[in-house]
Amino acid sequence: MSNFASSFVNFEIPNWFDSQHLTGMLRGIEKEGLRVKPDGFLAQTPHPAKLGSKLTHPFITTDYSESLLELITEPKSSPKETLNMLRQLHVLVYQGIPEGELMWPLSMPCMLSSKDEDIPLADYGSSNTGKLKTLYRSGLGIRYGRRMQTIAGLHYNLSFGDTLFETWQAKTPTAQSQTLTEFKNEKYLGLIRNFKRLTSLVLYLLGASPSVCPCFLAGREHDLELLNGSTYYKPAATSLRMGKLGYTNSVQEQLDIRYNYLPEYVDGLRRAIQTPHESFAKLGLEDEDGNPIQINNHILQIENEYYSPIRPKQIAMSGETPTEALERRGIAYVEFRAIDLDPYSDVGIRLSSACFLEVMALYCLFSDSPDLLPEEEDTLAINLERVVNEGRRDDLHIINNGQEQSLESWMLTHLERMQPLAALLDAHYGGNDYRAAVALMQGKAGHSESTISAQVNSDSKRLGSLWQLGFTLAQQHRESLLQQTLSPNTQAKYEVLAEKSILQQAEIEQSETEDFMEFLQQYR
Repeated sequence: MSNFASSFVNFEIPNWFDSQHLTGMLRGIEKEGLRVKPDGFLAQTPHPAKLGSKLTHPFITTDYSESLLELITEPKSSPKETLNMLRQLHVLVYQGIPEGELMWPLSMPCMLSSKDEDIPLADYGSSNTGKLKTLYRSGLGIRYGRRMQTIAGLHYNLSFGDTLFETWQAKTPTAQSQTLTEFKNEKYLGLIRNFKRLTSLVLYLLGASPSVCPCFLAGREHDLELLNGSTYYKPAATSLRMGKLGYTNSVQEQLDIRYNYLPEYVDGLRRAIQTPHESFAKLGLEDEDGNPIQINNHILQIENEYYSPIRPKQIAMSGETPTEALERRGIAYVEFRAIDLDPYSDVGIRLSSACFLEVMALYCLFSDSPDLLPEEEDTLAINLERVVNEGRRDDLHIINNGQEQSLESWMLTHLERMQPLAALLDAHYGGNDYRAAVALMQGKAGHSESTISAQVNSDSKRLGSLWQLGFTLAQQHRESLLQQTLSPNTQAKYEVLAEKSILQQAEIEQSETEDFMEFLQQYR
């Protein structure tokens, strides 16, 4: 057990590093959110035409369901600019959705019908790529049930500029034989392994799903308690979304996909895509009328089905799979995925949370990061489950370096070590947003009642149910967003984008001659 968590011991900022090396750092956000009717049930209306084509629009699309919006910002050079664009997209959504519809502010859905088919799959039109996207979602639905797929979250994408890596490589004698891409891959994977080691910290500080509506539990075994007549919860939970009740997958737990070097990661994912799985084979590939119901019967239909709290990413070209893109051009950015929607923010994330994630990313990048092997992964899974279910319990312990340690002291140690990095980020960007973010997180680490998850529980009690809390906040957010106007230029830019995306989809559909079943056979 001795090499466990030796990653963060004796953390020091490299002596060559200063704030100018942060030039070229970029971040973007992908944020999901359900469209709901005024009574809180899932909207059954199609994706609003005003928002453009979800197949081809670069910033506004859907995730699993026709009612699950996904808003994507461009990569931006500061967190404020990223949140500003995310807010613009929210304003556009509220201008475009039917009167009375709301964007649900919580990660966990409420008021779902007991029938799976009442959750409409996203429809991407009649092109083969569009049909394949819908088929993939059909496969997820028959494998895991559609209800699980209505859980919403937020992904924070981050990359560092090449100056940082070039300087670092020049100062590293052992790295002289590597290409810059190989060096970056190695450092980004080190960041990813360390982020996995610290996922429990993120769930405690940013978790916002300590409770669920009864409809989400229908037909499932669980050990939640009633908070009141219509809300189930765990009194000290942080993020049920990230635990056994949420977006987990027992089939995938056995995959052993590793992050120690890139070819190993790519091979692991490909193996899962090529390996049939008995229970998925039993579901069949077609329904009785011969229509396909899943892409294949393998452990993963495609790479994106693999669920992990963080992923290495490269922008894929047309016709390229995510692993091909990684293999050919290396890691371009990392995607932090373990983030619940913040229901108290009109865009699902506060500036303080964004700044904290960036400080933490630098901390993970610069800390030693030994290989992450199954034995340590098992320990991390135990810690994660403890923090998901009881993260706010007084004197909760986690396993660190083979020893039980109090969660609070573990969190405070890491947050204290992050402070100098926050100061460097503030020096680069001006202001004190990063130091303030770390100080805020230190306050939450010592006072569990100030976490978002504690606030969600106390407000649900006060208002009568989790649904009432979600509904109240959704209405407040709609009012504040509809009061914000976009500049005429910005408004026009987005309107042109929406129209262009609809034309692009039509062009794709008209130019296709290949039959979908032939296309699918080749894809398989």
